[in-house]
Amino acid sequence: MIHCPRVSVIIPCYCEAKFIEKCLQNVIDQDYPSESLEVIVADGMSTDGTREILDMYCDRYPHIRVIDNPDRIQSAGLNEMIRSSRGDVVVRMDVHCLYPRNYVRNCVEALMLTGADNVGGAQRAIAQSRFQRALCAVLKSPLGVGGAKYRSEHEEGYVDTVFLGCFWRVAFEKFGIYDPEAITNEDAELNQRIVCNGGKVYLSKSIVVHYFPRENPFALAKQYFRYGFGRARTLLKHRRLLALRPVAPFAFALSLAALALVPATQNVALGILALYAMTTAGEAVRVGASHGAAIQMLAWPIFAIVHASHALGFAVGLARYGGAMAKGRLLISPSSLQRVQSRAR
Repeated sequence: MIHCPRVSVIIPCYCEAKFIEKCLQNVIDQDYPSESLEVIVADGMSTDGTREILDMYCDRYPHIRVIDNPDRIQSAGLNEMIRSSRGDVVVRMDVHCLYPRNYVRNCVEALMLTGADNVGGAQRAIAQSRFQRALCAVLKSPLGVGGAKYRSEHEEGYVDTVFLGCFWRVAFEKFGIYDPEAITNEDAELNQRIVCNGGKVYLSKSIVVHYFPRENPFALAKQYFRYGFGRARTLLKHRRLLALRPVAPFAFALSLAALALVPATQNVALGILALYAMTTAGEAVRVGASHGAAIQMLAWPIFAIVHASHALGFAVGLARYGGAMAKGRLLISPSSLQRVQSRAR
């Protein structure tokens, strides 16, 4: 790379003593010129020793600094880091990920080559336990993730969203920063705002990052409930989604419930439910074929956990935010985000 724009790496974290050191070491080991790199961590007032680790790295590496995120909301921390950053390029990184040495360099090169406002790689999962291996198999299935392009390491091109993201700083000035009231789904919401306002989001195969998925069914259910909850808020806020994929679990569950409530169609509902069970069982066998019967059996209920949790979260999100809007408490609008764009300069 002949021209190396100044890069600000931003990392939100809260109580990540188990992972933060590995993440910071990945950043330090990047082959991007250190004189053109700054690293900012927004700590949500951690109480598990994370802050002590962060202070140690700040003492050792002057290009690393920490800011407080007392709200503990990820979008709030991201916005504070953007406001305090000095780079022409902003690279978001998360703690629960593994990054190769060329991650930042490949992000910047993709940004410069494509002319996009935001670039990113596929969301590649990596397993450490049996449950995670089964979950990784499900996440490679179109039935599990609805054919989301950002989940496929083979896809490349302009898309509706990407994992994490590498932005030109001016993109925040044009399209606004992260929605400060978003508890989750803040990345997809920002990407939707970029695309709907004429910007471009690009998925690059050269950008490789692996993340550690949830470790048990309860954590997975909570995660996908939050995903559905956030997607519902985004739908109500913008009156549209860029893809039907996020609505599919809710639409399926709602249709099934409607059929089950009518005596004349209850047998139809049972038949659809049986077909769903057989279809997910067959898909579990297919995606888990290289892992053995134990993983195949474990993968089968994971489909239901992902779909049901997302559907329930979406329903609760519609009820909560739809009710708030009906009472006149409007969700934060794109125009209000634009009014604070100068703070991102």
